[in-house]
Amino acid sequence: MTFVSILYGLLFWAATLILVIGVGMKVRQYWNTPAPLKIPTTPAPVTQGGVVWRMFKEVVFFQSLFRSNKILWLFAFLFHMSLWLVLIRHSRYFVGMNEFLVFMQPFGRYAGLTMVLGLAGLWARRFLVDRVRYISAPSDHLMLALLIGIGLSGLLMSFVSHTDVTQVKVFFSGLLTFGFFGAEGGLPADPIVLAHLLLVAVLMIIFPISKLLHAPGIFFSPTRNQVDNPREKRHVSPWALELERQGKLFLSELKK
Repeated sequence: MTFVSILYGLLFWAATLILVIGVGMKVRQYWNTPAPLKIPTTPAPVTQGGVVWRMFKEVVFFQSLFRSNKILWLFAFLFHMSLWLVLIRHSRYFVGMNEFLVFMQPFGRYAGLTMVLGLAGLWARRFLVDRVRYISAPSDHLMLALLIGIGLSGLLMSFVSHTDVTQVKVFFSGLLTFGFFGAEGGLPADPIVLAHLLLVAVLMIIFPISKLLHAPGIFFSPTRNQVDNPREKRHVSPWALELERQGKLFLSELKK
């Protein structure tokens, strides 16, 4: 195995560790964040089943975004759905090929084009829409540039400069087993492959501290996950109940 392959192996181990721990810590933070008020965005469901259906439509179809901005919805939906197809296609590097993955390969290949198209539309919006350009931070542009860089380098390998995908699969299979393997398990000496993997590793490292964390965050949004039943059921956070209990104890002590 070459020095570059060892370096990339260590990089991806570290990036995976940072990604898993970082996302886990953020989800734990979201889980423990109190929601002291009943604030579902109306019209809101009045049953728990309705909340599940609402969340499904938000996660899969971006319903509220479709209602508010059709053009933004188009580019966002195009990017996210294409990303799913690309990720399914890339799963061949970690699991054995089966009929489903063989069937999905061409869809995932051309989804790379629509993914970059969606990202380009989202990035153009940050330049062309005045109010969006005003609130856009440098990190917003850098994140979109990183995603587009990953997409373009992937497209180059798919349509222009093909690489040895078998060698790449052997490399990542070795990483999954935590084993250092022979020279045949190293990465191809292809600048495009190395650039693509480096950008992916960077994305994995910064994902837990970026705005991309809205992926798990949407499930903890009180405007989406709450039942609209404030009249039927009193909504009190656990910490508020504890304060109420302490207040009652204090008043009882005063009366004595």
